[in-house]
Amino acid sequence: QVHLVESGGGLVQDGGSLQLSCSASGSIHSIISSNWYRQAPDKERELVASINRGGSKTYAVSVKGRFTISRDNVDNAVYLQMNSLRPEDTGVYICNSRGYDDSLKQYDAWGQGTQVTVSS
Repeated sequence: QVHLVESGGGLVQDGGSLQLSCSASGSIHSIISSNWYRQAPDKERELVASINRGGSKTYAVSVKGRFTISRDNVDNAVYLQMNSLRPEDTGVYICNSRGYDDSLKQYDAWGQGTQVTVSS
């Protein structure tokens, strides 16, 4: 029932910035966490940033001080502001949301992903 769509990826030079957006639709009752993952070629998927129900934020060590996760409750959107991008940040960024829908059933929704490429 919950559908996520990402946007904002693209090609940026070393040191540049991008903002990713994740738009959610569907019958969401409560959100446990909203998360950004990334998948680089031939690497394991990793959790980049997370924001929980109470607004607490966590980040991967590799992006602390450079990335900021935020949410807009009115628009049901989650954002990832990425500054000081490095080539090693290159990958497919995937939005994820976990929680309960209006039927009080657990959901674990994933977007299609958006490509971020940082050139050196």
